[in-house]
Amino acid sequence: MSFDGIVMNALVYELSNLLKNGRIEKIYQPENDEIVLSIRNESKNYKLLISASSSNPRVYITNETKTNPMAPPMFCMLLRKHLQSGKLIDIYQHSMDRVLCIDIQSLDELGVLSTKALIIEIMGKHSNIILIEKDSNKIIDSVKRVPISVSSVRQILPGLEYKNPPSQGKLAPFNLSKEDFISFIDKSEKGMYVYKALYGNIIGLSPLLAREICYRASLDDSMIVGQLQQDSLNNLYFSFKEFYDKINDNIFSPAMVKNKDESEIIAFSAVDILQYGDMPKTQYISINELLEDFYITRDKIDRIKHKSIDLRKSISVKLDRALNKFAKQKEELLEAEGREIFKIYGDLLTANLHRIEKKQTSIVLENYYREDLEKICIHLDPRLSPIQNAQKYYKKYNKLKNAYQLVSEQIIKTQEEIDYLENVLISLENCTELREIEEIREELVNEGYVKKSSSKVKKKEKEVYSSPLHFISSDGYDIFVGKNNKQNDYLTLKLSSKEDIWMHTKNIPGSHIIIKAKDSQISEETIIEAAMLAAYHSKAKLSSNVPVDYTERKNVKKPSGAKPGMVIYDYYNTVYVTPEKELINKLTKLE
Repeated sequence: MSFDGIVMNALVYELSNLLKNGRIEKIYQPENDEIVLSIRNESKNYKLLISASSSNPRVYITNETKTNPMAPPMFCMLLRKHLQSGKLIDIYQHSMDRVLCIDIQSLDELGVLSTKALIIEIMGKHSNIILIEKDSNKIIDSVKRVPISVSSVRQILPGLEYKNPPSQGKLAPFNLSKEDFISFIDKSEKGMYVYKALYGNIIGLSPLLAREICYRASLDDSMIVGQLQQDSLNNLYFSFKEFYDKINDNIFSPAMVKNKDESEIIAFSAVDILQYGDMPKTQYISINELLEDFYITRDKIDRIKHKSIDLRKSISVKLDRALNKFAKQKEELLEAEGREIFKIYGDLLTANLHRIEKKQTSIVLENYYREDLEKICIHLDPRLSPIQNAQKYYKKYNKLKNAYQLVSEQIIKTQEEIDYLENVLISLENCTELREIEEIREELVNEGYVKKSSSKVKKKEKEVYSSPLHFISSDGYDIFVGKNNKQNDYLTLKLSSKEDIWMHTKNIPGSHIIIKAKDSQISEETIIEAAMLAAYHSKAKLSSNVPVDYTERKNVKKPSGAKPGMVIYDYYNTVYVTPEKELINKLTKLE
């Protein structure tokens, strides 16, 4: 599964048909490594998303609208200077590699018509977006500058001559003769897998499609070069040639393959993928639509993960401290619970002062607090008088008595803090929007767990609130799931009505769930489905027989001064469920 040279070839074909001779109206840079070109062509508007993200480099036409920074970055300003109102005169691919070139004609600052090339290199962590002068081939700038300290082989800096990425000695696939094909196969190591020999020698061919070519040639992907007989070698060549003949004729069939429950994408490509048999497969008319479907979710998840790393680390450290503090408080409480013995020591010593001799280190006395008058040994400090020894034990008793009261109060607060921090970690896992991460950050700043950013105060933007998850049960009931404490409080305290059903995992950090009541009684099936959502969006998502409490919303209250998302409830029932992703995926989810 990759953005390979074949995908790039199909993309170039589509982009040329849609965008060639169009004009760039606007340029945005929503992320440090991402730009969006707004292009108008033949009375239609298109948004070309170009990303040099290390984890998800990509380029395609998108319908998504992203939030842009208040002040455009320097690279964005540079692109506006050189490319704004420019005409796209050519779109092409460099040598079947993952390099897209867009030639743009525009007026320079002197009013002279000049051509610039925007080069997009989709190459993993080395991905880049580079603007060059077409005539001189000189680099104007790039979204990622690459000095000699980063790469001694190929630098990307303003003023340097642009050089194409090294080919690594690979062969161009088109017009490759049978003799040349057999030659590079024969020269490969005999113990090498056949599919590895293919993608290791052909420009732009990914392991996925190398296996596909082998599959179409009826060769097992575990076959090694040394096992190839002449018939198999001929079949492999004809499969290879037929594959690339269709690419050369711009015959594409974009496809995406998922696992059995359709919860994960196994592979995608610009051509039909046959090697996965009866696995669920979606065919697309456009490679742009396929890429947007795949990357819009993947990129969002990656960026959410990246933006939440510091919060996770900070909260995890504070949670560890709270857990250590809780363990010490439990020890102190346990010690304080045995305080009564010290009062008994004091009472027995006071009643037997006449029997204690000077500098005595211990004394055995009858414990008249017990019916059997069991004897008890009391240690004494020889430096103290009998009455002072008694007072010492009374003092220790009173100290532990006060400590018991204090620690009992502290242990409740520490437990509340642990519950809260664990709930925040679950909320970070449940986030599906960047705005939700920011809401959690704001909440933690307000609660004093995270310091407020020391950066310059930005102009206040109109606040946009994130939305809870919204599902429809099998019986048609609306089920809402809070993904963070702000959403939890909104669901429970504002969105819900008194007769709605409220749910939460029993004594387990997780989301608030609301089932909107109707005139009819809520069915047991809907209760089970909502309980599964509660269990899945909790700390117990990987557990079985998870207890989930549910009650009418009117029985849920938020104590004065309680932390965000924290409530109390009574008059509840409990249902036990095992969260199953397959069943949850079958529920209708509304955006």
